[in-house]
Amino acid sequence: MEVEQMGMRFKDRAEAGRRLAEGLPQLRERPDTIILGLARGGVPVAAAAASELYLPFGAVLVRKLGIPGRDETAFGALAWSQGEVLRIVNKPLKELILAHGILQSALDAVEAHERSELLRRAKQYPGTGHDLRGKTVVLADDGLATGATMRAAVEAVRAGGASTVVAAVPVASLEASTSLARVCDHVFSLHTPGKFHAVGAFYERFEQLSDADVVGQLEAAASAAVSSRISRVTGS
Repeated sequence: MEVEQMGMRFKDRAEAGRRLAEGLPQLRERPDTIILGLARGGVPVAAAAASELYLPFGAVLVRKLGIPGRDETAFGALAWSQGEVLRIVNKPLKELILAHGILQSALDAVEAHERSELLRRAKQYPGTGHDLRGKTVVLADDGLATGATMRAAVEAVRAGGASTVVAAVPVASLEASTSLARVCDHVFSLHTPGKFHAVGAFYERFEQLSDADVVGQLEAAASAAVSSRISRVTGS
């Protein structure tokens, strides 16, 4: 599913999430459905979309394996799932960059760094241990360039027992959308431009998010979920 609009830009990630929700009305208050944001950038998108759709939300931890010297281009990605690190690699791309002189040791160093960061976040971030068995999981991010981290997130939630997986983003490259369509039940993008340079080009504000930014939103979601359960039990 794609919604093509020329020159589409978003004020910030929260607005992008609200507009994403407008394009997914069929998910509003849908039972056994959860929205997970790819941490970090996808978390505010997921939070805003979940609020509009009256759905629970959390996060899935992913890390891109960027090519040394071209960090925005991923040769693979890591994801956290049920206490383990899942790893995907674009083998043809990896072979190509090795053939062009990048050393395997350099790629190993990238992976070691990103694995360490993933494990650090797994200890610090709440909202990453939801029971996904039999659920529809909507994976939200601020955009898809190569789709590597989203692909890793899909593998992570499948491993967690998700029955249906939807990738939902404000903007995506055609390459990423096509690739993800092979592994997701549905791919939804508000904007799939013919020319795609970087996700940040489609936002007026695209600042780096801190741990505190993300943890704060996830803690608020956890508190809201507890309050909701208490209300149901007490009938208030």
